[in-house]
Amino acid sequence: MRSGGLFLIAAAIVPHILSGCASYDGRDLVPGQSTAADVERTMGPPKEKLAERTGETVWFYPHNPAGRDTYAVRVAKDGRVVDIEQRLTIPNIGKLVAGTSTAQDVRLILGPPWRVTFLPMQQREVWEYRMFNQIQVPHNLFVQYSTDGIVREVLLLRDPSQDMPAPFR
Repeated sequence: MRSGGLFLIAAAIVPHILSGCASYDGRDLVPGQSTAADVERTMGPPKEKLAERTGETVWFYPHNPAGRDTYAVRVAKDGRVVDIEQRLTIPNIGKLVAGTSTAQDVRLILGPPWRVTFLPMQQREVWEYRMFNQIQVPHNLFVQYSTDGIVREVLLLRDPSQDMPAPFR
């Protein structure tokens, strides 16, 4: 009887709590109809806004390190939403070209990194992203840059925590 009462209380409270939270992925936004104000009302303030060469602005909503995705909302010059997409994907990693892509290119494709480190011996800056591969296995993406801001290596490695015994994951 007691647990049944707790269940009813939780069932009544949880929807109200969740409705007050920002949308995780912007699923309620409609490209071509929703506005920049709708995006902020639905998803909250972006972590970063970057201008594209087209004049559009990309708003980034990363969920690292606990989450393994970064949603990007492209906003046209007139303030309308162009599209919403998850940017930490294998096809987007394929757009990164060692020796050619720049840090700005990577930032526009993947969004802000979860962690940035510097390797003094190699004189490389490393941006780290946590993501899933095509079959939803956790991976860590490392993008290394030389001091001139050019991508030198792109490494997608299985998250080592997945190799630990289940009780320690």
